[in-house]
Parts: sequence; C-alpha cells; structure tokens
Amino acid sequence: MTLAEVFEKVTHGETVPVEFAAYDGSRAGSSDADVRIEIRSPYAVSYLVRSPGLLGLARAYVAGHIEVYGDMYTTLSRLSRTLSGLTVTDRLKVLASVADDPLLRAAAATRMPPPSVEVRGAGRLRRHSKKRDAKAISHHYDVSNTFYAWVLGPSMAYTCALYPTLETTLEEAQSAKFDLVARKLGLEPGMRLLDIGCGWGGMVMHAAREYGVRALGVTLSKQQAEWAQKAIAEAGLSGLAEVRHLDYRDVPEAGFDAVSSIGLTEHIGQANIPGYFQFLHRKLKPGGRLLNHCITRPDNTQESIRPDGFINRYVFPDGELEGPGFLLTQMNDQGFEIRHEENLREHYAMTLRDWCRNLDAHWDDAVAEVGSETARVWRLYMAGCRLGFEQNMVQLHQILGVKLPASKESGMPLRAAWGI
Repeated sequence: MTLAEVFEKVTHGETVPVEFAAYDGSRAGSSDADVRIEIRSPYAVSYLVRSPGLLGLARAYVAGHIEVYGDMYTTLSRLSRTLSGLTVTDRLKVLASVADDPLLRAAAATRMPPPSVEVRGAGRLRRHSKKRDAKAISHHYDVSNTFYAWVLGPSMAYTCALYPTLETTLEEAQSAKFDLVARKLGLEPGMRLLDIGCGWGGMVMHAAREYGVRALGVTLSKQQAEWAQKAIAEAGLSGLAEVRHLDYRDVPEAGFDAVSSIGLTEHIGQANIPGYFQFLHRKLKPGGRLLNHCITRPDNTQESIRPDGFINRYVFPDGELEGPGFLLTQMNDQGFEIRHEENLREHYAMTLRDWCRNLDAHWDDAVAEVGSETARVWRLYMAGCRLGFEQNMVQLHQILGVKLPASKESGMPLRAAWGI
C-alpha cells in the first residue's frame, strides 16, 4: 500500500471527493477533487501512530508535515467520519501498511516532538488557580492584536455573533449580539454594568455608547486590555467605559445593576462553577440581572475537559465545557431566578464561517505575523469548531437570571420581546 493510500484509508477518504498525494509521488482518491491532502514528510506517519485519537493528524498538520490545499472546512466535512477518532487498531493498521518500506518504518519508530505551540503542562500550578488561569488566557489571547483584527474584523469580538438574516454581515451580527445582551439585561442610562472576560471591550463600549451605562470590563489578557483602553479613549467614552487588566475574582466594587459574562464560563472549571455564580450574585444589587453566554456540551453526560484533545493542547488550555442543564442548575442554586434561556448554536457556526473567511483572506499576512504553526492551529481549530456546532457536538447558550429583591419582584416585563 502506498503512503497516499495509507492516509486515504486511515481518514476514511475512499468514497469522498478528496485527493491524497505524498512526497514519494504516490496518489490516491479523486484526482479532480477541489481538495488535496499532501503528505510532505515520512514523519507524518510518526505523529499518526504515536498520538492518541486525532491528535496525531493535528500535530502533523500544525508542524507542516501535512498540507491541506483547498477549503479546510470542506475538507473536514468530507472526512467527518474520521472525527469519531482514530483507534489503536487504526494505528496498528498504519504500522502494518508501512512495514515493508525502510524509510517509513524508521520514521514510524522515531518519536517526533510536538509542535512548539503545543501547551506542555503547567508544572505545579493548580488548575484554575489565578496564576495558571492567567497563563492559559495569555497563551490564547496574547497572540497579536493585529492578527485578531484580521480574523475578527472591526468589532474585535471573539464570541458568537447573532445573525438576524442570512445576509447579515459579521460586523452587523456582532453589534446585534451586544444589543441582545443589553436588552436582556434591561440596560438604561445611569446603570452600572460589570462585564467579566470582556475581551477587547466590545460589550463595554456598546453599553456605554448606545445605553449611557457606566461599564467596567475586566480581562486577564494584557494585550486585550491595552487595545480596549486605547479604543475607549479614541471613541470618547472614557467618562463611561473602563477596561482593566484584572482577574474577575479581584474586582473590588459591588452593587452593579447588571453583569454580563460573554465567553468566560468555558475557562472557569466545573468544580468552580458554583463559586463563580455565587461571586456574581454578590456583585449585583437586589433586582440586578446576570446574562451568562457560553459554549456548552450538548448534555450533562459528557466529560467537561478532554486533556488530550487538540483544543485543550493548542487553543484553550484547561478549557472546560459543561452541559446547559448543569449551568442552569448551578445558577439557580446560587440564588438566581432563571428568566430566559436560548441556544444560539447555528449562529456560532455562521460566526466561525466568517472568521474562517477572514483568515483565508489574510493568510500570508497572518503567517508572517504569528508564524506558520499558530496560523495553522487557527485554520484547523475554527473550521473544526464550525463543523462541531453544525453537527451539535457543541452548543452556545445564553442564560438570563435575576437576583430577586426581598419583595420577590423580578422587574421583568410580563412578556419578553427581545426578538432579533
């Protein structure tokens, strides 16, 4: 079996329009396909047989031993059977297939180091301690503000957008998301908003500019905070909006009218979720509202963290995803009356579609800015996540809760009319 045929077999690509080509001249699959997977080095075999699940294929791609020509999302969609994971039996079949080739046999016997951008543990630091969380956030967010601007567009919003129509642009959809959060929180002039995990300050600036709210945002990313502080000043919003480089657990103020948490819960950790909601409950005035917006598992039966997964090792170190039922229960048990919940899964798939397009449009510049390995991580991660949301492997939930006052009056309208 040729090397191209080996990779065709292991990725279940025999019956889909994908071409496989290898450095040794071998070819397999559909010669007229608009997607081509090229095995550039015999060491791709080493990654394949020595790594758990799909991690080997990911490592080989990030390190440049495999190249994908054509759209990455299309490639993953066509090879979606592989996303169920590569078993030990699959890897043994690869070894048997290359046994007669001395070069491939030697390559398979070589233990290749992971790509340099792979997270290699956190030493003695306790998971989700403040110091370890700061390192994890810095790994992902302190990449390059220029790179993020190319991928995210002018909004600099790195969370699920909201698409009122199929024709809505990414920038319009991000504005619609911030406005939906503002309306769910019932923001009005003079109110005080705490936005935790504020990113580049999009929600903070929207609340200040559109609703006259005094908004405080906090982020563990130094580069995000610096960018946001500059953007706030340039927008003339310094009198209302502020972003600090700070762990949300160290915010000294309390008595907020509203709290928004957009894309932070994924970094909290299952064991810390009760304390997280308890902390936010204490930060609110009686009658105040919390809007929690985060990625979840589809249910509560799956493990929250997958240490050997590609995303944990390359994208979100220590990231944990809970089921929506777990989050609802914990939020409720920490004193919030749940008033509304919705799943925006399809909207996140569309958001990722637009981010992928942006990265492709700036590919050469992105590689020059952050390096080939980091750019490849992003190309693979965003295309894979888009597929994950489309196939209901992950979801995006917004949960709205109220800290009831002694009177038990929620302050909510009789019927919510947020719409889109």
